[in-house]
Amino acid sequence: MDLNSASTVVLQVLTQATSQDTAVLKPAEEQLKQWETQPGFYSVLLNIFTNHTLDINVRWLAVLYFKNGIDRYWRRVAPHALSEEEKSTLRAGLITNFNEPVNQIATQIAVLIAKVARLDCPRQWPELIPTLIESVKVQDDLRQHRALLTFYHVTKTLASKRLAADRKLFYDLASGIYNFACSLWNHHTDTFLQQVSSGNEAAVLSSLERTLLSLKVLRKLTVNGFVEPHKNMEVMGFLHGIFDRLKQFLECSRNIGTDNVCRDRLEKTIILFTKVLLDFLDQHPFSFTPLIQRSLEFSVSYVFTEVGEGVTFERFIVQCMNLIKMIVKNYAYKPSKNFEDSSPETLEAHKIKMAFFTYPTLTEICRRLVSHYFLLTEEELTMWEEDPEGFTVEETGGDSWKYSLRPCTEVLFIDIFHEYNQTLTPVLLEMMQTLQGPTNVEDMNALLIKDAVYNAVGLAAYELFDSVDFDQWFKNQLLPELQVIHNRYKPLRRRVIWLIGQWISVKFKSDLRPMLYEAICNLLQDQDLVYSLTTLPVDDFEFRTDQFLPYLETMFTLLFQLLQQVTECDTKMHVLHVLSCVIERVNIQIRPYVGCLVQYLPLLWKQSEEHNMLRCAILTTLIHLVQGLGADSKNLYPFLLPVIQLSTDVSQPPHVYLLEDGLELWLVTLENSPCVTPELLRIFQNMSPLLELSSENLRTCFKIINGYIFLSSTEFLQTYAVGLCQSFCELLKEITTEGQVQVLKVVENALKVNPVLGPQMFQPILPCVFRGIIEGERYPVVMSTYLGVMGRVLLQNTSFFSSLLNEMAHKFNQEMDQLLGNMIEMWVDRMDNITQPERRKLSALALLSLLPSDNSVIQDKFCGIINISVEGLHDVMTEDPETGTYKDCMLMSHLEEPKVTEDEEPPTEQDKRKKMLALKDPVHTVSLQQFIYEKLKAQQELLGEQGFQSLMETVDTEIVTQLQEFLQGF
Repeated sequence: MDLNSASTVVLQVLTQATSQDTAVLKPAEEQLKQWETQPGFYSVLLNIFTNHTLDINVRWLAVLYFKNGIDRYWRRVAPHALSEEEKSTLRAGLITNFNEPVNQIATQIAVLIAKVARLDCPRQWPELIPTLIESVKVQDDLRQHRALLTFYHVTKTLASKRLAADRKLFYDLASGIYNFACSLWNHHTDTFLQQVSSGNEAAVLSSLERTLLSLKVLRKLTVNGFVEPHKNMEVMGFLHGIFDRLKQFLECSRNIGTDNVCRDRLEKTIILFTKVLLDFLDQHPFSFTPLIQRSLEFSVSYVFTEVGEGVTFERFIVQCMNLIKMIVKNYAYKPSKNFEDSSPETLEAHKIKMAFFTYPTLTEICRRLVSHYFLLTEEELTMWEEDPEGFTVEETGGDSWKYSLRPCTEVLFIDIFHEYNQTLTPVLLEMMQTLQGPTNVEDMNALLIKDAVYNAVGLAAYELFDSVDFDQWFKNQLLPELQVIHNRYKPLRRRVIWLIGQWISVKFKSDLRPMLYEAICNLLQDQDLVYSLTTLPVDDFEFRTDQFLPYLETMFTLLFQLLQQVTECDTKMHVLHVLSCVIERVNIQIRPYVGCLVQYLPLLWKQSEEHNMLRCAILTTLIHLVQGLGADSKNLYPFLLPVIQLSTDVSQPPHVYLLEDGLELWLVTLENSPCVTPELLRIFQNMSPLLELSSENLRTCFKIINGYIFLSSTEFLQTYAVGLCQSFCELLKEITTEGQVQVLKVVENALKVNPVLGPQMFQPILPCVFRGIIEGERYPVVMSTYLGVMGRVLLQNTSFFSSLLNEMAHKFNQEMDQLLGNMIEMWVDRMDNITQPERRKLSALALLSLLPSDNSVIQDKFCGIINISVEGLHDVMTEDPETGTYKDCMLMSHLEEPKVTEDEEPPTEQDKRKKMLALKDPVHTVSLQQFIYEKLKAQQELLGEQGFQSLMETVDTEIVTQLQEFLQGF
């Protein structure tokens, strides 16, 4: 590209690309896309975005295209990579002037310089850092700021590289420029502190901005730039200096009000100081040891004494508490149980901690956390009144302790209490003692204190296990408090029910549960939603259905009403979770009460079209509902089947969220289905794309296919087997060994359920099974499955086995008899690969089915067949102690109805189908003992006494003796 003529053309197209009119915009974007790989294009872009006279939007777009180009074409190995000459020119152009007037564009330029630095610095771009260091020294305010901004982004990017060689380069860079970075930061910080009282807001803000940027650079260098930072005096000097600087900045905040333009930047700087300490502690716990004492003194004084009054703000308090928490909980500072096994560094840190956390200090921290930080604030109480749902949702969250005050104080309390429970347990017990009996509803402060103490007792439940007689406390104190109806008592009632929820899995006598259920029923009838949402401890280990049943109807009805009342998505999910737990716990007893829920769920599903997580909760509820309803779930099909259809259709966007639960629902629907319906059969069209995905859901998919085979094998196989067989053939090419076994088990099931149709439908798969046996598949579990599949064909569809043998003989270019002989030999040889007793018996039955035979090959293998048969007898025969005779333990009869104990789930429809199938399966209906006797007798009749005798002589005498023992009485 000729630069001058090209600049005009590119400028024109960039201007069109900023248009709001798509007719102009689209062609321009296409043209720019074509130019991306043209030599000289990025030089033109550089000229455009560094020309401050042009339109801002055009320059902004030029920067973005340049930045994207670095990602795609800057590396030497990239397709259409930029030439080294052009890159050299671009690098020089990027750092010629740091005078970009527009903040947003300046930030983008800094980011793109950092991107180039990541790939080229220092080897191809040694001049970058020296140029930046010179530029941040200049007196011109704009140039100085832009250079500092770039310096920060370059440092941040280089610090993030993780390969050993890159780390080494960054260590070298850090040690080279650390001194300069420190003095730069000190200079800007001192300038700010001098100017802050001058009243010149613009100058104050400007120097504060530089202080912040230079501190950001130092943070990256300090945390990532040294292997053993405690050995570097400058680093440790900077870190120790942070505490003094923090005090100065906090004092400044006393005089800078919340409406001051500098306030936001000032708070950011204060927080950045604490981030330096937190990051350093996280990355270098032992190097942090000399700072432990000071960090604890500083944090505790500002958070738990009057020193912090008037200067602290919420985010700062959170950071200080996190610093205390990280020191308290740090594993590097915890000695082994055997002190001698701990490193000197660990013992040193532990000693400093122990010296700081004295009894008075711990007591004061504990009391302040509970009586000051745990108190509900005016805003929280107002929110409680105005938006109870929002209040409940607000409280939860995974990492919220890192940023929000209430979760942060609670997590700090838990960690300190856990670490120093022997010291703090008496303190908390004493607080409990002072709160016995009901509290005067007029004394709001006393109610709030009680709420805070109860919160502490709930959080410390596991630590207080041996110190609190919770059952007595529940009866004498907590239960009466739940019955106080006064409006002001509401927060406390909510806290009590939450507290019981915390303790129920720790220590709560089973006999007291009915009293608790009674209380919860009363609470759920209260219109104030909040504590309703935190109730119902059914999801725990000690739950007993018989205790819960008397309250089931009331509870279920009230929970259902609550589900309809609430509006927040998160709240509906929470209530659905509780409902699901109830349904899961009481199982079939739920049937009389679910009518209302069944009618409401379709409406909720429709309303939640935009909320996939709520839809996941509905799917989970439906799973438990179908399990509870059993065969009656067929009445839900008009709603249930379209839901399964949508959730498991990979062409529909929601499947990303719904697929896993949707497949689970599909499976339980099949397991509980009394009979197949055309609609249920139709959903299987979704399966083929699911098998192509071959994701972690494959196992569930195979279970679903088995479900259809058990439910309606003939109809299902006739409709879908061809496509399914095709999918299986594709899968078997690329799947793991375990996956192959899963596929073959499905085939084995189809052969077991439908011995006539099954082999025909899965005919394309059987040759590879046959080949696997002949070639001696090396994985035992795969070989076992191959023999299981072939055993079914041989035993239950002899004519199909003959045609398969014929086909394989052609492929192997062998005689059928010879191939059969090889197969029997391999079968006998690899019998030990089969571990399941059913398959071992199947193998014996299958090979015995070849008898009687005058075929010389089969007679040649007679000894092996008898060996396997006797092994099979050893597997399945049990001695009747009364008669001293043997019987086949795998035989089943219609008369045996297994007893379902109370703890066991009642059998699903699929369990019943499997039982019926077993009653037709030769493995469970044919006595192996009888079968061997009949086959041997038939062989004897075929060959005559003498021929049979000479055949038996090929068998080991020990085996013959065992066989005779098993066949006594025949």
